[in-house]
Amino acid sequence: MSSMSKLRRTLLTEFMMFAPYQPATNFWKSIEIEDVIKFGLPQGQGLDLGCGDGHLIEIILRHVGQRDLVGLDIDPRETSLALGRNIYREVVTASADDLPFSDSQFDFVFSNSVLEHIHNIEGVLLEVARILRTGGSFLFTVPGADFHRCLRGPWLFGSRERYLRETDARCYHLRYWDVSQWSEHLQKAGLTQVHEHAYLSMSQMQRWESIARNTSGILYRLFRRKKQPIEIQRLLHLRNLRMRFPRFLASLIASGLDLDNRPDEHFHGCLLVEARKAASS
Repeated sequence: MSSMSKLRRTLLTEFMMFAPYQPATNFWKSIEIEDVIKFGLPQGQGLDLGCGDGHLIEIILRHVGQRDLVGLDIDPRETSLALGRNIYREVVTASADDLPFSDSQFDFVFSNSVLEHIHNIEGVLLEVARILRTGGSFLFTVPGADFHRCLRGPWLFGSRERYLRETDARCYHLRYWDVSQWSEHLQKAGLTQVHEHAYLSMSQMQRWESIARNTSGILYRLFRRKKQPIEIQRLLHLRNLRMRFPRFLASLIASGLDLDNRPDEHFHGCLLVEARKAASS
C-alpha cells in the first residue's frame, strides 16, 4: 500500500469516527483533504471561510499543525458547533460576501467545497481580496468543469439530464467553472491564480456516487427531494449527537472502500486552486 493510500485511509477512518452518518461525504473528503494536506495550509493568521461545524479543519490541523484561525459561516447552528471545538480564536456568523473584518487583516483565507454553493460569488471574491494582506493566499477547493462527465449516471434507462439536475439540487451546486473561468473571475477581484490541480478521478467520483446513491440519496428521495442532506441530518438529530465510532470499526469500514484512482484516468471532478493578492489590489 502506498503512503498516499495510507494517508487517505487514515483520513477516512478519522472522518468515519466522528461523522459516521455521512459515509459518502467522508469518502469524498478523505481524498480532498489529502490533497490539501499535501499542498500545505499557509502560515499566519487565517480565515476558514464557510467553516461549518469545524470538524473538517480540526482534522486538517491534526496533520499540518496548529494555525491562528478565525472561523466564519452563515449558519448559526454550524458556528455554534464550531465554537465548541476550541480550534478558532473567534467564530463569526456572517455572509461571505459581506465580511465583518478590516482591510488586509488576514495572511490567508481557506475555503473547502464552499464557493460552489454561493450565489454572489463575485462579491465573495472581492471581499476575500479586501481582507487579505498583500501577498496573502486564497486556497480553495471546488467541483470542476468535468464533474458531470465523471458521474456514471442513472440506473437502467433513466434520463441522464434529469439525474444530473437532481444531483446538483441535492448537493446544491450552482457552478462548475474550469481553470480559465476561475482565473478570470479571480483576476477581476484583484487576485492572481498561481496554482491549480485536479483531484477526485472518475473512478473515485463514481465510487462516491454509488455510496451517496445508497445512503443520503435514499433519504433525499424519502423526503421527496425537498430537503438537502444537512437538513435531513438535523431533523434526525444526527449533527448534535456526540457519537464516536470505535477506531477499529471505522478503520474496518475504511479498509473496505477503494480510495485509489486508476493510473490511466484523464478526467477529474474537482479542483484545488491557490490565488494571491498582488500589491495593486
